Amino acid sequence: MEEVIKQIGERLKGLRDVLNIPAQEVADLCGISLEHYQKIEAGEADPSVYRLSKISKRYGIDLDVLLFGEEPRMGSYYLTRCGQGPEIDRGNDYKYQSLAGGFRGRKVDPFLTQVDPLPNGKRHSMGTHDGQEFDVVLEGELEIVIEEKVLVLHKGDSIYFDSKREHCFQALGGKPAKFICIII
Repeated sequence: MEEVIKQIGERLKGLRDVLNIPAQEVADLCGISLEHYQKIEAGEADPSVYRLSKISKRYGIDLDVLLFGEEPRMGSYYLTRCGQGPEIDRGNDYKYQSLAGGFRGRKVDPFLTQVDPLPNGKRHSMGTHDGQEFDVVLEGELEIVIEEKVLVLHKGDSIYFDSKREHCFQALGGKPAKFICIII
């Protein structure tokens, strides 16, 4: 995982260099300090898919280029076989598998996402990103916190929300929760 985060940091730095974007501008966009952003570029901090989504939309670059270093090539359809989508593993946080990574010009970013339970009732950190989000639970129990509201979703439950509101996910019952996450 450390190597993946380092590669993402290198791609972010390359994007800034090519487009002549000050690091402070990207840090402000992500709502983090310049120091934290510089740690992301150095591969010392997790960039989060949400922050990468903000960056990709703001600067007109496909999210997959930042995540996986590959430009989408397909324009009429893109098939993802079970378990074959490119993955991002954030260690103790979320695991994302891109479900449409090779389709260029996507209007949405669909992921198969897994949240592992954290020890001692700890919660994942809250985050935001532009747009909206749709999630549907495939396995396990998923707690979602949107600002102050705590909701529990079971298999088959779904939620659609304004993702500019602070939110986070937590697996319940001591087992991972898997869900389809569509970022719009």
